Amino acid sequence: MYVTIPEAAEYLSMSESTLSALVLQGKINAIHDGKQYLVNKQQFTTHFEQVEKYKKMIEEYLQEPIPEDPDVNDED
Repeated sequence: MYVTIPEAAEYLSMSESTLSALVLQGKINAIHDGKQYLVNKQQFTTHFEQVEKYKKMIEEYLQEPIPEDPDVNDED
């Protein structure tokens, strides 16, 4: 589904000028229909899903207890 720059900016909670600059720099994929740029909304949905997945993985990793070191009590 393609959306306009104003619609995409609202979806991403960013200013239209910032989003337009990113499109013009080629950092965000968009097509130009002769009048306006259109952005594929799915690219952001996929990105947000991946970010949430990695956040969850990091939280789970940080919740794991640190294993006890068997050599701590070993005196040479």
